[in-house]
Amino acid sequence: MQNHRQSDRLSWGDTVFLHLEREGMPLNVASVCIFEGEVQFKDCLQFVESKLPLLPRYLKRVVPAPFGLGLPSWEYDPEFDLRRHVREVTLKHGTDTELKALAAKLFGTVMDRRRPLWDITLVRGLKGNRSALIIRLHHCLADGIAGVGIMSALLDASPEAQPLPRKKIKFSVPRPLDPLSSLTAGFVDSYSDFVKRILSAMTDLLSMAERAAANGGDVAGDEFATLFPEITAFTQRLRFNVIYRGPQKFAWTEIPLVDVKAIRHECGTSVNDVILALVTATVRRYCELHGDAVKGKLLRIMVPVNLRGDSSPAELGNRISIVPVTIPLDIRQPRKLLAAVHKRTEFLKRMHAAELVSLAGGLIGMFPTSMQGLAGPLASQLPVTPFNLVCTNVPGPQVPLYLLGHKMLQCYPYVPVGGEMAVNCAILSYNGTVYFGFSGDVHAAPDLKRLEELLQQSFTELREAAGISPPQQGKKKIQGRKGVRRKRPVTARITIPAETVFSAPVSMNLAPLELKREIGPTPTEQETARTQFIVA
Repeated sequence: MQNHRQSDRLSWGDTVFLHLEREGMPLNVASVCIFEGEVQFKDCLQFVESKLPLLPRYLKRVVPAPFGLGLPSWEYDPEFDLRRHVREVTLKHGTDTELKALAAKLFGTVMDRRRPLWDITLVRGLKGNRSALIIRLHHCLADGIAGVGIMSALLDASPEAQPLPRKKIKFSVPRPLDPLSSLTAGFVDSYSDFVKRILSAMTDLLSMAERAAANGGDVAGDEFATLFPEITAFTQRLRFNVIYRGPQKFAWTEIPLVDVKAIRHECGTSVNDVILALVTATVRRYCELHGDAVKGKLLRIMVPVNLRGDSSPAELGNRISIVPVTIPLDIRQPRKLLAAVHKRTEFLKRMHAAELVSLAGGLIGMFPTSMQGLAGPLASQLPVTPFNLVCTNVPGPQVPLYLLGHKMLQCYPYVPVGGEMAVNCAILSYNGTVYFGFSGDVHAAPDLKRLEELLQQSFTELREAAGISPPQQGKKKIQGRKGVRRKRPVTARITIPAETVFSAPVSMNLAPLELKREIGPTPTEQETARTQFIVA
């Protein structure tokens, strides 16, 4: 049991997101997913319940270490109630504007730490025969990559609705450790984590030194002299770099992924370079729209980088570093701007910026958690601007996903705002489309919606500059889900061993959990392959 407890401690990175959060400034990752047809709340509730064996950490809450000595841990909520986490809202007018307002209100609300830190809101009454899910996960539970993995585990890759369980799933959770054992385990785990971090830091330094020696000629002297001062310069505040006060607004838009890839191919860059160039041009337009001068100014973007390597994208927790991409804000020619972005991202790769930031963060994480807990809320209110905004770009599944047979039409991501980064941008690609979600403080950017049209202008300008013709777009008819039939389940009572349950597509390293449920027919190999969808 002790090994389980050790593996189920929050990492220092996950703990930081807990400490930075304050009332009115939640630190959640989220998305607004829109589906065709009308999803019934009862069916949705049963569906989420049937998926909990794949996501057992959804049954756990964060428990601080005794006296704040050590890292917090994930412990089963003895009073877990699914209805606290899955709710229903019916819109009055059914417009997308109303849906955005609802999402912004939820995104600006701190979740109850006495309970598991996630929730799903089913939104009904959308015009055009549509429904929506607003999914929130605390940042200590998952980053953007893990959030996409969880979304793929929750939803189906097949349009055929699977049978729902006839009876409620019964959970039998292990008893928590007594206070003395918990305190002892906390000390042991924290000491072990400290030692591992020291060894990891030494290994990282050695690895970076070896790569630098092997690739000593990668960074030219003139390139270093030109770009390094940009990285080390103080961040220049823009109009939305003010202390976050709330409430929040949320805006979104989308562009075709095929065009983004065509631009990348034509200009010899990466997809992420194209995205960063579009965001930079959009910010420039927004500043100029308000009469702000951009000549000689730099835009510093915090770009999260995935450090999972070959591990599962559904691995929970935060496995990311950040890269500070600093881009001149006054470059107006689209291709020239894209080239400038590409030059800087390649320079940062050769400088191993992500590894250096991760190493520095690991050393900071060695401070006692009690000290981090005191410093976190204060740090989030300091008038310091390390970056102008966050821009996180997460690749999602490129095939349609389904909820109870209802196709997911759009998926708009959300990244939290806070400190002096009162406007941020999240990007997610899904099923051939790139979705942008803009989050912002209502005082810092009261006209946040203008970013939607400004990004479209920037995209059209870059596409034309790259010589890419817009695709022929036909009208798509949204169909309801009438006539969808579920297979009639064959009833059988079984006890699922922990090793069977947790060898599902999402592995969470958890203690045994006894489940009793009513199941449907045994899936065929083809059906099993569909359920084990891997994020692209």
